[in-house]
Amino acid sequence: MIIQSTRFGKLEIDESEIINFPHGIPGFPEEKKFILVANAPDSPFSFLQSTVEANLTFLLADPFVFFKEYEFKIDDEVTHELGLFSENPPQVFVIATVKEKLEDMTANLLAPVVINSQERIGRQIILEKTNYGTRHSLFPDGILQQDAQGGK
Repeated sequence: MIIQSTRFGKLEIDESEIINFPHGIPGFPEEKKFILVANAPDSPFSFLQSTVEANLTFLLADPFVFFKEYEFKIDDEVTHELGLFSENPPQVFVIATVKEKLEDMTANLLAPVVINSQERIGRQIILEKTNYGTRHSLFPDGILQQDAQGGK
């Protein structure tokens, strides 16, 4: 299957790579099928590319690389819907926003993207009763050279 991407051009993918988001993504409820595109080996960043809308790509970050204490509970409804259990833990990402300067990049910790990589199903959830917000600095101490190159 070929999909078009403004960021990546033509991408040839296997349909088994598609991640279904039955509820869409908040703000994009009609977009239900995405693929994960790796940024680089060992990079904490990846991209969530719509299979339909070429212009719709989200920059994702592994929150645990940047926020060691990040934690939240996934409610039972979402756990059941995504088919998550201890032998099949979720992949968790946060949507990152690139500012004018790379060191000003932020992450939305309030609404993580949770994916069951075995079943290829995902959902962006909105956390309740939390101090997390939508603009946490990824680089509060500035960028080290290896960070700028996508390393950990």
